[in-house]
Amino acid sequence: MSSLYKTLWVMLAALMLAACQPAAEPESGGAVEGEEAVAVESSSEAPVVEVETSSERLAAVLADQVEAMRERYDQRHPQETLEFFGIEPGMTVMEALPGGGWYSRILRPYLGSEGRLIGANYPIRLFQQFDFATPEFLESIANWPETFPEQAAGWCEGDCAPVSAFWIGDMPTTMVETADAVLFIRALHNMARFQKAGIEDFLDQAMTNAFDVLKPGGVMGVVQHEADESMSDDWASGEAGYLKRSFVIAAAEAAGFELEAASDINANPADQPSESDVVWRLPPSLGTTEEGSEERAAMEAIGESNRMTLRFRKPVSVF
Repeated sequence: MSSLYKTLWVMLAALMLAACQPAAEPESGGAVEGEEAVAVESSSEAPVVEVETSSERLAAVLADQVEAMRERYDQRHPQETLEFFGIEPGMTVMEALPGGGWYSRILRPYLGSEGRLIGANYPIRLFQQFDFATPEFLESIANWPETFPEQAAGWCEGDCAPVSAFWIGDMPTTMVETADAVLFIRALHNMARFQKAGIEDFLDQAMTNAFDVLKPGGVMGVVQHEADESMSDDWASGEAGYLKRSFVIAAAEAAGFELEAASDINANPADQPSESDVVWRLPPSLGTTEEGSEERAAMEAIGESNRMTLRFRKPVSVF
């Protein structure tokens, strides 16, 4: 074989050998086209998780309430009030004087099953001071700490806070430092007036229970019919439903609380009572006027009472 043929044969063999070798990996280290396509496809199929905020949860709970409750939102401002107090899902909250459950119906689904609602009612000895407290009425509430959780069970389905209850002044020791927040919403005036009358220190007991039930750093929220500081102390004793802001602050501070903030969320400047007026002249009670009268129309035009909204804090370190 000539040298020319040998040279051509060697070149052809080299070309054939090169064609059989695998392609080199990209120097950048990036994925090959097939891998990149898989990665993009996987990314496009990944579910988007939307996290519900506490504000959105509360708004949904409020929207789910019956119309009779929703009609009062512009007077009672439950969303703004609970957010001002820092109430969050999963918290343990003590609610004083829950009554027919206006706030309890909101709190149970809002706190959720990870939270807890504690009802704290006036003691029987205080209820005995009311004119409406017939023997039949007193008998009907005799077992309230047991019956209230049963009643509240009908106010929420599904993801709902469990409920317990006690009489103010008789808080179980097992509840000490278990709550994140305490709410006194239009609940202080009767305890204040009967305490001032020398019957029993109901208000002091309530403040002590509130302080004891809270964890260090916990919040006490107060919404209360507010008397102007210029009114006489006798009229602003709570008997007419109104208390002075200075009185409420002093009672809370005496129990160990620190005032953290105040809000005008529930203020109503149109409510300007004289010392012959009571708070129950206004909606929703309208207790001093006849239906269809000009006087009632005037009360309806005022709206619900002027209310202070105060946030107190239990100190983290108590000496």
